[in-house]
Amino acid sequence: MINIEWRKDTLVLLDQTKLPTEITYVHCTDWRQVAEAIKMLRVRGAPAIGVAASYGLILAAMEAGRLEVPFSEQLTSLYEFSETLKETRPTAINLAWAVDRVISLVKEHVESMSSMSEVVELIRKEAIIIHEEDVSLNRRMAEAGATLFEGQKNIRILTHCNAGALATGGLGTALGVVRKLHENGQLERVYADETRPLLQGARLTAFELHEDGIPVTLETDNMAAYAMQHGLIDAVIVGADRITTKGDVANKIGTYGVAVLAKFHNIPFYVAAPYSTFDFTLENGTDIPIEMRDDYEVTSLHGVQTAPNGIDVLNPAFDVTPHELVTAIITEEGVLKPDYEESIDKLRQIVEAK
Repeated sequence: MINIEWRKDTLVLLDQTKLPTEITYVHCTDWRQVAEAIKMLRVRGAPAIGVAASYGLILAAMEAGRLEVPFSEQLTSLYEFSETLKETRPTAINLAWAVDRVISLVKEHVESMSSMSEVVELIRKEAIIIHEEDVSLNRRMAEAGATLFEGQKNIRILTHCNAGALATGGLGTALGVVRKLHENGQLERVYADETRPLLQGARLTAFELHEDGIPVTLETDNMAAYAMQHGLIDAVIVGADRITTKGDVANKIGTYGVAVLAKFHNIPFYVAAPYSTFDFTLENGTDIPIEMRDDYEVTSLHGVQTAPNGIDVLNPAFDVTPHELVTAIITEEGVLKPDYEESIDKLRQIVEAK
């Protein structure tokens, strides 16, 4: 099943809001459609958002090139479009990372270019590279994560939200590790939290694992404690939307609670995320901007009202898990362990040296 694909002058996205009952694709021919798809979670998952945004910038550059103004003003419009695209999901750092990477490349080469058609081609090549890199680093993360379970069999993993193929351009982050364990014959079962209020665990994680023939059991979020208490869980693996230099992790709402439960039950809590998810401008998780979403996501379920009219609603899309609760962070460059300030800094040095 294709999640993200660039076809000629169109970005084709699997509409994840329709899963698991309907497989529908969104065809984006305007960068605003890409922004809307990101905002409305038609495409979601930090790595996938970054890939989609990079392709969206091709459309933004094409539109800027159609403006009947000088080249310099077309570039200004492109930069303005890119800022609007970045604002669609403030917590997932991969979005800003991808946009900034592409725009920085344009600014680096702009002196040697004289038309937007050249800019479009430059962005197209870079977007493809970003997509291909995501596929590759997913495989490397999967292999790195599997080293944490050497010699173990019949492993039972709990995961929260969706950090699988639907959330990336490749195998997935957390579910990439799961797939590797399944391939190795080490995995017994995955327990998937349904992940309220938007049910990404039920609609997406359970869907893709079930489709791939990987044993999966769906549970509501408030059943995680029961599963741990009754010895059903050997490890937790989740993805991330932003990681600070101290190792504090922003991920889908409910992740922090799972981490607290894992700590109490002496269960390792692992985070799988690529280098692009690390925010080297932030030290503490308290400084991570948390997206607040619309009330209707909590007061209704698939169009059916489930709460009183006019009720006050708290609906943060993410929470932050302090680094003290994180056993290890799985990256494409290997597994990071405490002290995270030191290991994350070493990761940065390795990547920047390449």
